Amino acid sequence: MNPVTAQVAADAAAQAQAAAEVARQAATAAQLYADQAATALGAAAHAATGGAIDPFVFRLSIFVLAVFVGYYVVWSVTPALHTPLMSVTNAISSVIVVGALLAVGVSTVGDPTHTWWARGFGFIALIFASVNIFGGFLVTSRMLAMYQKKK
Repeated sequence: MNPVTAQVAADAAAQAQAAAEVARQAATAAQLYADQAATALGAAAHAATGGAIDPFVFRLSIFVLAVFVGYYVVWSVTPALHTPLMSVTNAISSVIVVGALLAVGVSTVGDPTHTWWARGFGFIALIFASVNIFGGFLVTSRMLAMYQKKK
């Protein structure tokens, strides 16, 4: 390897390390903001309604905030970190698959009449997570193929 190529590779590695650190800081900040928002929202809702707020509305508002935070965190990632993040996404999706399999295979505790809800949502989660895992591996293999020498 000539010295110029080695220097370019070293610079790219340093930039990737810096981008990874920025991504870690963004994830930490996003988690902090989400925790603060959930706490503030819960306290405000409890104080404003005298404790009479519906838990569904509270959880729905947390979900909406998480969607916005997730959107801004994902779109601020540099392209150099795409492949490692796809691997992490595959790992998260595999945990979702385990939970979805439990939801599909286990009846609801205490209320057997609502078993079909759990199984239906579990099946949908299983399908989406499986598509995400399969697509993640396809994208990762295509990106890694870009760096291989032509035959």
